[in-house]
Amino acid sequence: MGKVYLVGAGPGDPELITVKGLKAIQEADVILYDRLINKKLLTFAKEGTELIFCGKSPNHHHLQQETINYLLVNQAKMGKIVTRLKGGDPFVFGRGGEEAEFLAKHNVAFEIVPGVTSGIAAPAYAGIPVTHRDYSTSFAVVTGHRKNGECEEIKWEALAKGIDTLAIYMGVSNLPYIQKQLIQHGKSPNTPVALIHWGTTNDQRTVTGTLETIVEITLREKIENPSMILVGEVVQLREKIAWFEEKLKQDTLEVSS
Repeated sequence: MGKVYLVGAGPGDPELITVKGLKAIQEADVILYDRLINKKLLTFAKEGTELIFCGKSPNHHHLQQETINYLLVNQAKMGKIVTRLKGGDPFVFGRGGEEAEFLAKHNVAFEIVPGVTSGIAAPAYAGIPVTHRDYSTSFAVVTGHRKNGECEEIKWEALAKGIDTLAIYMGVSNLPYIQKQLIQHGKSPNTPVALIHWGTTNDQRTVTGTLETIVEITLREKIENPSMILVGEVVQLREKIAWFEEKLKQDTLEVSS
């Protein structure tokens, strides 16, 4: 019997992989990897490691979740070390919980290797701390879409009135709906908002506005997924402590000179 490692690969910058996550990549006989991981991480796999792409994009799944579950079980039962490599953290909107349940049901040994989640890392690279003593003492991670066919589970009034900072995953396509619900349930239209596209990577791009203006800005600037949406007063701090995109500009200038 082999073993499965459910590994968070971090938000995009390959240097944000954990030491334990890197070790799981290096020791794997099989790696099942998602669309948003940095492919540079696969270069650390040993020679002969089988690489299986099972990424998901909006409205298209290369492999269905049920197929992935059975692949994990079958490969482990063949005596292999299997690393399931996921963007961010496996337990933050990564279906890691579902996969762990399936492995436990089939008596397959597994370990969870947490990763840096994009809801914290992307804002940090954009110069936005999700908590700050002067602006935010509460922080929530929220999915921007729900499971098909299910009733709306998001408690909009609680999010609008009870949480200082919202980090919304996978929400660009639903941004007009999110905007409407937050304003209707008591969030000020003047609340600062940021969208961070491809956070922590060299393609990172950040746009800011208010809850009232952000939909128009997003359309004008053609911001698409993958992007994190940050809602809260902490977004104001970007003007003071933005660092990563300035570093990218400086690096570009140095190369060109």
